[in-house]
Amino acid sequence: MRLSPLTRRRLAVFRAHRRGFWSLWIFLVLFGLTLFAEFIANDRPLVIRFDGHWYFPVVQDISEDRFGADFMPTEADYSDPALQAAIRAKGWMVWPAVPFHYDTVVNRLPVPAPAPPSWRNLLGTDDQARDVLARVIYGFRLSVLFGFTLTLISSMIGVAAGAIQGFRGGLTDLLFQRFIEIWSGMPQLYLLIILASIITPSFWVLLVFLLLFSWMNLTGVVRAEFLRGRNLEYVRAAKALGVSDIAVMWRHILPNAMVATLTFLPFTLSGSVTILASLDFLGFGLPPGSPSLGELVNQGKDNLQAPWLGITAFVVLGGLLTLLIFIGEAVRDAFDPRKAGR
Repeated sequence: MRLSPLTRRRLAVFRAHRRGFWSLWIFLVLFGLTLFAEFIANDRPLVIRFDGHWYFPVVQDISEDRFGADFMPTEADYSDPALQAAIRAKGWMVWPAVPFHYDTVVNRLPVPAPAPPSWRNLLGTDDQARDVLARVIYGFRLSVLFGFTLTLISSMIGVAAGAIQGFRGGLTDLLFQRFIEIWSGMPQLYLLIILASIITPSFWVLLVFLLLFSWMNLTGVVRAEFLRGRNLEYVRAAKALGVSDIAVMWRHILPNAMVATLTFLPFTLSGSVTILASLDFLGFGLPPGSPSLGELVNQGKDNLQAPWLGITAFVVLGGLLTLLIFIGEAVRDAFDPRKAGR
C-alpha cells in the first residue's frame, strides 16, 4: 500500500521524536507481554508430561485423580507437594516464569504478610499474601484494556455528536450545547457511590457508567472543525452537486476533523487509565480481589511498613502514564502542520 506524501512526512516527524518513538515501542512490548499473562504468571504448569500423556493445565481443567488413584476427582491443586511428587515420579512439568496467579495466596512465607521482595516473590507480597508481580502483570493488562475500550467507544460517540452539532448548527447546536452543559455538571462521584450501593461494580458496569460522561471530551473539538468546514468552498460545491449530508460529513469534513481528534487520543487514554486507578483506590472500582493498580496504591497507603507496595504502584502507574504522554506528544507533533510540512 502506497502512503501519501503527507502521511510519510507525518511518520517521519513521529520517528524524529525519539522520546515518543521509543516510548511507543516500550509500551507495545509491555502490553504485548501482558496479553499473554496467563502464560507468564500462573499457578498452573504450562505443560505436563505424565505417564506417556500430554496435559496443558494452563488452558484446561484437569482433575487430580488423573495423576494417581490416591487423589480426589476434583480440580488439581498444583501447589500441593504430594501432587507435585506424584507428577515427577512418572513425568515432568514446566512452570511459568512467575508460578503465581493474581489471586493465588502464597503459602509458607518466612514472615507474616506483606512479605518483602525475595527470589521467590520478586516484588514481595501484599497484605493478603498475594504475589505483587503477578498482580502487576494482570493489573497492567486490565488497566490498558479498560482504557482502550473506554477511549475508543467514547471517542466514537463524541465524534458523532460533535459532527452532528457542527454540521447542522442552528437550533440543533444550541440545544445540544445546553444539554452538554447540564450533563457535564452532574456529580459523577456521587452518582457512582449511589450506584455502588445498589449493585457491585464490575468491568462492564464501570465502563458503561464512565461512557455516560467521557464522550464529551472530544465533542467540542469536532464541533468546531465541522462549524468551520461546512462553509468551505469544496463542501458547498459537493452539496450543490446533490451529495448527501452523510457523504459530505464522512468524505469531506471528517478527515480534517480527525487530525485534531487523533492528537487527543493518547491523552484521553492516559486519563481513562487514571480514572480506573482512582476509583479502585477509593473503593468504588472493580470488585475486591481484582488485579487493580489502584488497589495496590491503596495497599501502599495502608501498609507504610511495606514500602515496596507503594514504590511498585508508583513506578508502574507513573511509568505507564509517562509512556502514554510521550506517545501523545509525538502524535501531536506528527499532526502539527507546521512540523509535518517542513
